Amino acid sequence: MTVRGQILGLAHSDADVIEFLRRAGLPDAEGLLDDPAWVMWRGGRAHHYEAA
Repeated sequence: MTVRGQILGLAHSDADVIEFLRRAGLPDAEGLLDDPAWVMWRGGRAHHYEAA
């Protein structure tokens, strides 16, 4: 996962994404997961984390 050009890590679940966003200063990140202005899903469908 990348925030503002900085690599934060690899997310394996929505909980990981929420934690990365929280560490980036967005405490209410859960509501942002489906907002394309905040989260861009790459490499597959949103909320799916299995290997490609």
